[in-house]
Amino acid sequence: MRMTNKIMRNNSAYNINQNKILQDKLTNQMTNQSKIVRPSDDPVVAIRALRLRSNVTAVSQYNDRNAKDAEQWLTLTADAMKTVGDVLDSLYKQASAAPAKFQTTDDLRIYLTQVKQLTAEFYSCANVDYAGRYVFSGYRTDLPVTFTEEDMKERRAHPVSYNIDEEFGFQDIRRINYTDFDKLRENLGGTTGPTTAPGITDTDSYEQHVKNSSMYSFRISYNNLDSLTKTDMAGNPQKMTITIPEYKYTETDTTTTPPTVTDYTYNNVKLEITVPAGTTAGTNGGLAASVNVVSAEDAAGNKYPDPTATPPTTLPTQLVTEAEATFRDVQEFSDQEVAYKAIADGTCTGIAYIPTSGELVFSEDFYKANFSENAFKDGKSFQVNYDKSEWETGDINPVHYFNCVETINTAAEGETAVLRKTWYNSQREEGRNQDIYYDVGYNQQIQVNTRADEIFTHDVQRDLDDFQYYLKQLEDIDKLKTDLETKQKEYAEDSDEYKDLALRIAGADKAWGYIREDIHTKFENQISKYQKYQEDSQVAMTDNATRGSRLELISTRLTNQKATFKELQQDNEGIDITEVAVELTASELTYNAALMATGKIMQTNLMNFI
Repeated sequence: MRMTNKIMRNNSAYNINQNKILQDKLTNQMTNQSKIVRPSDDPVVAIRALRLRSNVTAVSQYNDRNAKDAEQWLTLTADAMKTVGDVLDSLYKQASAAPAKFQTTDDLRIYLTQVKQLTAEFYSCANVDYAGRYVFSGYRTDLPVTFTEEDMKERRAHPVSYNIDEEFGFQDIRRINYTDFDKLRENLGGTTGPTTAPGITDTDSYEQHVKNSSMYSFRISYNNLDSLTKTDMAGNPQKMTITIPEYKYTETDTTTTPPTVTDYTYNNVKLEITVPAGTTAGTNGGLAASVNVVSAEDAAGNKYPDPTATPPTTLPTQLVTEAEATFRDVQEFSDQEVAYKAIADGTCTGIAYIPTSGELVFSEDFYKANFSENAFKDGKSFQVNYDKSEWETGDINPVHYFNCVETINTAAEGETAVLRKTWYNSQREEGRNQDIYYDVGYNQQIQVNTRADEIFTHDVQRDLDDFQYYLKQLEDIDKLKTDLETKQKEYAEDSDEYKDLALRIAGADKAWGYIREDIHTKFENQISKYQKYQEDSQVAMTDNATRGSRLELISTRLTNQKATFKELQQDNEGIDITEVAVELTASELTYNAALMATGKIMQTNLMNFI
């Protein structure tokens, strides 16, 4: 075969171009520090590089972003709960020292001032936020746990009311004491001294009429509830519903011989309580309410009324007559002490509803007849549905705790009301299933939030309300005693007025002793309550710390994984700079030599050889 000049030029140009391609490849490797520029350079390396880069990106997202955010959230929560723990510890110490330290009215007033400040700090911790998100609010991170001043401004512009469902267990029934000393005020001119010298016929009864009575109550989570004498935001009469977990009664048929005795048991007996328009207060200060049974279930599980039945099943006559009669005497009181007195003296034999203090109070006899621990078994509860439209800064927002309906007037001031309703926690456990999780690894999640109901209880504020009531009682008896002693000095020691006032003062001393003993008992009970609050907060703190420890372990592993993936990525894509530099130098020498050789060859032709 004859080798022509054209063939030699083509071969030389091809070889020079190939050398140039190699030189370009090596130069790119030196510049990019990578073995490949495009997938076709090395498909195996390219596929492995994509996988490793995906791994590095995912681990970087988990470790550098998610884990860091989760750590900050947990740290902020821990700091807030530490403050809560310190507050509860201070409250516990105050309550422990109180029985011996706070003996007078002034002492108790000082104690309440301190407790009030600590309580305010307790609830202020609930509104801690992280990057604009409230950490204790569950999914509703845009809503603070307690109402702020800004919330109050909004509510003044657009009034809001909440219809709230609250449940109580048997352990929520609390025993309270009331000291009645009204007898000491009888026949006084104003508040000091008998109006006349009565020739005393009842002077020996003053101390006997000072009584300390026991009663029971359900303490609702809020005070200042809506009165049943008002209307709701839509203009409908206010009502309260109470659901009794179990109601039993015995019916005796005397028409048979012997008489037939039948026991009836109904579950979830729902009572609707209203105060008819125009109702006036009775002599005891109470407003008689109307009570109607609206639904119930029998022991076999049949519901009354049952709209699905044909014909519809209505309420049994016995249930209506017996249950409504049992709970007929329900009265509303505007004053807490007046209500206690009505229960104590028997002028209210059923339930006293006190919207101002947020209580349902009943006598010991009513408690024994209608409440038993067995009735609350198997998840049964005493349920109350009520309305509250008066709110203050620091009140807990019910949407974080209860099944409730928010009604807000969205119209501007002076315009016709436009009501908007929003349902919260309509499913029983919806409010409690608001745990926020962060993805911190492959198929790994960690909970970052602690819900408000796990640590911030309404009871801290309600306990303070109880102490304020006791302080008022102590102030009343102190003032009465002082007035009686002052007036006594105006009479001769052998006068009937002086003797009358002396007996009243003795009665006042007895009443003071009762009230002080009640306060002492309250302090003793409060110690165990604060211990319970501390235990709840410590459980929440421990859970948070445990999640933090786990996150720390995960972060350490993620850091190691990231380093490993980057090392594998470098091994897969990276170059040996020394080796590439040698190859590039050799390529450049080869390229230059090829150019020189080709140039020499191109200067000759076939004639030169001939």
